[in-house]
Amino acid sequence: MSRHVEAFLEMMAVERGASPHTLDAYRRDLDRFAEFLKGGSVVAATPQNVAAFLRDLADAGMAARTQARRLSALRQFFRFAFAEGWRPDDPTSRVAMPRLGRPLPKVLSEAEVDLLLEAARAVAPPHGLMVTALLELLYATGLRVSELVGLPFASLARDPAVLVVRGKGDKERMVPLSDPARAAVAAWLPLRAELLGRKSSRWLFPSSGHSGHLTRSGFAAMLLRVGMKAGIDPRRLSPHVLRHAFASHLLAHGADLRVVQEMLGHADIATTEIYTHVLDAPKVRLVQQHHPLAGKS
Repeated sequence: MSRHVEAFLEMMAVERGASPHTLDAYRRDLDRFAEFLKGGSVVAATPQNVAAFLRDLADAGMAARTQARRLSALRQFFRFAFAEGWRPDDPTSRVAMPRLGRPLPKVLSEAEVDLLLEAARAVAPPHGLMVTALLELLYATGLRVSELVGLPFASLARDPAVLVVRGKGDKERMVPLSDPARAAVAAWLPLRAELLGRKSSRWLFPSSGHSGHLTRSGFAAMLLRVGMKAGIDPRRLSPHVLRHAFASHLLAHGADLRVVQEMLGHADIATTEIYTHVLDAPKVRLVQQHHPLAGKS
């Protein structure tokens, strides 16, 4: 890792407040660019180097979205390098961003969510009560997985009707809690206290790991195990899929788009609007398959 890259990552952490997850992603992307240069200096790369790197990614069959993410990392780095006076130009300024489609998010049906929750309730304690509380909370609130596993104990210790969440950009938002979610948390709390014993933890879902709370990967693994018991294809299941289900099911039942935007913590309503396309997709397929003029020019 060059001193230039280290300085860039330090700036992203200190000045931009980038999370460790984001910093790791930038580091990996810049490492891959350095490997492509085969010993050449990253900070001295040319526009031709950047373009060739993107062509190499495309030739390897890499998705356009992943190519775009790596180009974005390079752009951030070279803008910083230019601002610091390490080079007189930005070699990414004339490199076009790969064209992206707008894939619809994967969403579980309401029946599948019910199967998932039933499978969670059937898991033996202590994991059963814990995973049930996690899933009920996630489906009731649409939290990001990092927000879910990092919930403070104090936020739910008194059985609130509304959860205050601190999300991206350190912004707070309020999300109402469903009765099933509150009941699942209430069932988990005595077992949590039993597992902690004389120890204390500020987290709702404590862990002995470095962070002190359940990790994203730990929850994802729990979710996949429950999904297999529920008979749901693992390829269709992730913590983010339940966030998608929360949003699309609310909209399907008539929720206001702006309200869903606020509960999800989206800065731009266009991000939330993608769920309206999810709702439209079955209608489009129905017309394409059964309309008498479908497929005719």
